[in-house]
Amino acid sequence: MKISVRRRHRHSSWPARVPRWRLRATVSRALVGTVSLGVFAVSSDAISLTSRASSSTSHVVSVPTPVCQRLAASATKSHTVCHAWTVADTWAGHEPVVALMNFHPLGQAAGVVAYASWIRTAATVLGLYPGYEGPGTTNYSRGPEAVPSAGLARLLATFNSGFYEKDAPAGFFTNHTLYFPMVKGLATVVRYTNGTVGITQWEGGPNPGPTVLMARQNLPLLVNDSLPTSGTVHNFAWGLTLYGAPAVWRSALGIDKNGNLIYAAAPAQTAASMASVMVQLHCVRAMELDINPEWPIFVTYAGPGARGPALDVPNPNQIPGRFLYYSTKDFFAVFLSRGPGDPQPW
Repeated sequence: MKISVRRRHRHSSWPARVPRWRLRATVSRALVGTVSLGVFAVSSDAISLTSRASSSTSHVVSVPTPVCQRLAASATKSHTVCHAWTVADTWAGHEPVVALMNFHPLGQAAGVVAYASWIRTAATVLGLYPGYEGPGTTNYSRGPEAVPSAGLARLLATFNSGFYEKDAPAGFFTNHTLYFPMVKGLATVVRYTNGTVGITQWEGGPNPGPTVLMARQNLPLLVNDSLPTSGTVHNFAWGLTLYGAPAVWRSALGIDKNGNLIYAAAPAQTAASMASVMVQLHCVRAMELDINPEWPIFVTYAGPGARGPALDVPNPNQIPGRFLYYSTKDFFAVFLSRGPGDPQPW
């Protein structure tokens, strides 16, 4: 079985772009700047992609694992369908760093679509920025409250963060500033000085320590050891929902076995069903981010300088340029890295 990589066409509005996923049975190639991408090959161990530069040298880089689902064709027969990832950052002239996929999660109602994004951490800087209200009241400088102009040339993606501090007290550390102390036991996305990123249950004290560049906490872990955590059965513990509905828009951030990040958002989700989405996306650990219809958002860009922003989560409550001006809530931004431990633009 082979999964193809294709160039994604950009549009100014989301309805014309849904759905993006489809199964490919043929082999194709896509040119990315001076790099010719090979084929996604499915195996039981890992997914790899070989790239060949103009110098004819080759090396293996990390790429996302397709989501393969075994579907019943009849009472006695079934077949497997694999959903491919689409490379989103072909304009940057480098190996794939951000990839996108839409799929129907197994076990969920007809018509439900999960919108997923994969981020190769070895080639990126994950930045965290306060908004003018979120994460909460502080006497510290909030910084740009938007994507800083110094980072626009390297900007690959932006996406929503977690809850307000008043709704769920949690640690928030970025740009050498501890806005809110770390809380033991909470799910935490951490970027370290060696350039790696982790999602973990925080076991340290209130201060992040000298090896941490960025840390954002939100509730307990949603997924651990590739399984939903036991607490996901208690839906009330995973945030106040609009009109008290149990199943609402939810978003989450996970990490795969290779240390790459996976973002996902979907409508009509409980905590347990969102955890199942992250497991289907091959996350070994995951944390819930923001919930309810107003907040989930993932944006990619058609070129440098944040040109051609596109909503990759088709949320009618959001606009593509949201984080290019002052943002109400805090958010994450993904930049091309210039080397391990590269500080986030500020």
